Amino acid sequence: MMPLKPLVFEVLLALADEPRHGWSLVRDVEARLGGEMLLPGNFYRTLRRLLAEGLIEEARGGRRPKDKGEEGDDPRRRYFQLTAQGERVARAEARRLEALVSDRRVRKLLKAR
Repeated sequence: MMPLKPLVFEVLLALADEPRHGWSLVRDVEARLGGEMLLPGNFYRTLRRLLAEGLIEEARGGRRPKDKGEEGDDPRRRYFQLTAQGERVARAEARRLEALVSDRRVRKLLKAR
């Protein structure tokens, strides 16, 4: 699975705190990508792949969280959450990226903070 495609990693990051529905995920990922527009087909194909690989699952039962600026739970929305495997993969990718940045700093390609 490694390295993860940027969109896959961004979706996993967006789900790290709480379950989210598809449109909320799109807005969050676009904001973190600096406003870059996501193609709906590519985004939902990525969600289907993450579901099939067991990295995310549909959130079941209980009240789903309110997204900022929205009027609460809508039963038509599908909410997604990270699985334990998805969290492990996201952490592994974060460590991999951290090691790359650390190496670039040692090689003086990036300034130390």
